[in-house]
Amino acid sequence: MSDSGPVAAYPSHWEADVVLRDGGVAHVRPIRPDDAARIERFHAAQSPESIYFRFFAPMPRISAADMRRFVHVDHSRRVALVTTVRDEIVGIGRYEGTWREGAPPGGHREAEVAFNIADSHRGRGIGSVLLEHLAAAALENGVSRFTADVLPSNQRMLGVFREAGYEVTHHLDDGIIEVGFAIDPTERSIAVMAAREHRAESLSMQALLNARSVVVVGASRDASSFGARVLQAVTEGRFAGPVHVVNREALEVGGSRSFASVDEVPGPVDLAVVTVPAASVPEVLGQCIDLGVKGAVVVSSGFAEAGPEGVALQHEVVRLARANGIRVIGPNSFGIINTDPMVSLNASVAPVMPTAGHLALFSQSGGLGVAVLSSAERRALGLSSFLSAGNRADVSGNDAMQYWLDDPRTSVVGLYLESVGNPRKFSRIARRLARVKPTIVVKSGVSEYGVPPGHEVRESAAPPEAFDAMLRQAGVIRTENLHQLFDVAQVVLHQPLPAGDRVAVVGNSPALSALAADACASWGLRVVGEPLSVRSEADAAEFDAALRQVYDRDDVDAVVASFIPPLQADTDQIQLALQERAHGSGRTTVACFIGPRLVGSATGDRAPVPAYPLPEDAVRALASVVRYAEWRRRDTGPPVDPPDLDLHRARSLVDDVLAEQPQGRDLTRDEVRRLLACYGVEVWASHEVHDADEAAAAATAIGYPVVLKAERLRHRLDTGGIRMSIDDEQELRVDVDGMQAELGREDAGTLLVQRMAPRGVSTVLTTTEDPLFGPIVSFGLAGDAIDLLGDVSHRIPPLTTTDVHDLVRGVKAAPRLFGHGGRVAVDVAALEDVVARVSRLAEDLPQVARLRLQPVHVHPEGVAVLDASARVAPPPTRADGARRALPAPP
Repeated sequence: MSDSGPVAAYPSHWEADVVLRDGGVAHVRPIRPDDAARIERFHAAQSPESIYFRFFAPMPRISAADMRRFVHVDHSRRVALVTTVRDEIVGIGRYEGTWREGAPPGGHREAEVAFNIADSHRGRGIGSVLLEHLAAAALENGVSRFTADVLPSNQRMLGVFREAGYEVTHHLDDGIIEVGFAIDPTERSIAVMAAREHRAESLSMQALLNARSVVVVGASRDASSFGARVLQAVTEGRFAGPVHVVNREALEVGGSRSFASVDEVPGPVDLAVVTVPAASVPEVLGQCIDLGVKGAVVVSSGFAEAGPEGVALQHEVVRLARANGIRVIGPNSFGIINTDPMVSLNASVAPVMPTAGHLALFSQSGGLGVAVLSSAERRALGLSSFLSAGNRADVSGNDAMQYWLDDPRTSVVGLYLESVGNPRKFSRIARRLARVKPTIVVKSGVSEYGVPPGHEVRESAAPPEAFDAMLRQAGVIRTENLHQLFDVAQVVLHQPLPAGDRVAVVGNSPALSALAADACASWGLRVVGEPLSVRSEADAAEFDAALRQVYDRDDVDAVVASFIPPLQADTDQIQLALQERAHGSGRTTVACFIGPRLVGSATGDRAPVPAYPLPEDAVRALASVVRYAEWRRRDTGPPVDPPDLDLHRARSLVDDVLAEQPQGRDLTRDEVRRLLACYGVEVWASHEVHDADEAAAAATAIGYPVVLKAERLRHRLDTGGIRMSIDDEQELRVDVDGMQAELGREDAGTLLVQRMAPRGVSTVLTTTEDPLFGPIVSFGLAGDAIDLLGDVSHRIPPLTTTDVHDLVRGVKAAPRLFGHGGRVAVDVAALEDVVARVSRLAEDLPQVARLRLQPVHVHPEGVAVLDASARVAPPPTRADGARRALPAPP
């Protein structure tokens, strides 16, 4: 028992690994009774000033009574979290509720919060991390506000509160600063958290990709082994720092002295490349700890891809590494590369250091790493860096994107993804990255073949279209395969982004020009004028004259040049002419040169013009870049923030349902109406009736005209379960009798009487809480558009005003909302307001497993939500919640 009542079950879901401000890794968890000895060591190492700041009095030792109170909490009213590094406590944060006993959850509960950070770990951002995690735990327990008493001289702690992004109030009382703030996430607090996360994860990757020293563990004299190949790559790549070799059986490997174990290597060492058998990897990582290793690239296979025993071994490796501040790339990784001459790191299986350039590449697949690098080299696309995540047990594409966002040597990012462990975080980071650097993604696993072995991913019920929508929302360029990824990369690396979608086509073959123009039309590009063709035997001067006509036009944003080299023409001169005209023109230029030669290299200060073997390839890549440029030019809009939301009342409602039914249940019609009312959405009343007399009484109360529905078939106009525009009691009685006779009294079941809505368009709006994606908002027009054609658009909250705009217009049937075919245009702004409010509900309340508004009837004067249903269930732990945390295995 704690001092405040019964002890709740240990909340293991509060445990998390976090990246600190300096890029190191720590573990956050609830306090345990067995922490007493650790706390004593922590306290003994603190300075008198730090102790005074925390307890407002000298306290050289913690009494037995105080220690008991510190380590025994109820995880509800009294909560304490500790941050550990190497299993030693380096930070403690706690809150204690100050509300009266019996106060209901969901009310305005308040708690006093306090922190104590180890002197030796100050400046690493531990206080900020603890505040985030305490706030998340407090919100889960119905706490809505934190207070704290801080000495005026404790500027470090005051800084933690000031810089957290909350609206902080404070006043001085009797020499103590009393601080208070609501802990619901705000736009600013979310932005602060994202900025800190970005800095920390970027630094953690920098320590790996910019390592100053390397040890290759498992290097072998067998030239065909992974260890030998990695060592050869590191040394022949002329790594700028010292390289150490570990081999138990040899004194020398590859011309370098070999150590029998990692323990013998002179430190410090930043990066360990591990190629030993899988079973030996934990032992090697244990030895790396004392060497000060910041990151490990595990090339070894035999982990999660090998079955249950491998899964357990992979988890052990990640737990060991994170507990000791080490980031892990892999297992089953192809390696990492940094072509920066100041680093020159090729810690991979690739035999040759790639040419330096500005394209960063990420590949989950170790095997495909070879194909990725060779494709880039074949197209003369220089790399800034490369990372192969293998099984993605720790370091993922999200971490790599955080690094490349800051990397001045990277201007374009390409990612080959086999799975995405945290789509919400991926979308958030990718949107920020794509705003400044084109980001190209090829995603496998979209068919029934699913996720490759070794990739641990939460189950998902989301349709494949949800992932596509997430990429569009983030501004990412999606391609179908690696070939297309590099097609697009050639354009964004070497050409300016197009100012619009107007394309001029020029060539020396009418047939080839026609193919290019047709491809433009099929990809939604506008061809300006007629395709311009010169004689097939035209020389460079004649071709250049045609190019001048095209580039001199004011209504051209991009140029597609197609050329079949005749025997007598100087192809080099034609290529130079195209480069000369394209350079400095501001027009995005792509080329199709039929034959063995491609325009692929720069001439002087002239950037190369991307060339393709077929015009369709050139136009497809150009169309992708046009859409990306349009996204870059658009205002993303502010996050949706509808007025008059009552989050606390909504939380109370769903919490009460789950307290009554822990496994969850469908909400009643009245509960759904009350829940949506908390978000400013009115659901029209429906009166349940069973015969004509009850129907007549309900209609009199509502007022004619009315609608009569069979509850079980209330969304199916084609089944005879709906009668509309009933103008009087006589007609209503006839319809009740007729419906019950036609459907059968039992099949008709309960009948509903509802006010008749104005003429308009019926739509369907749904939200689902997916274990992988989190909340998904979906929209479509009711009827065959959804039922037969699957015409549904999706977005992942949190949404901006632009996201809402795109969601509504993202279905093919959307023109019906704007008066297509002679219809009257409806109030789309009112519809978008409902979408925004429902998206906020989905974001705020993961307990709402499913919500369906059908129909949402939009008419010229507004919108009417005629019916809604919802299910509440225990919420899954969102992978990208209101606290920073590294992904945990599912």
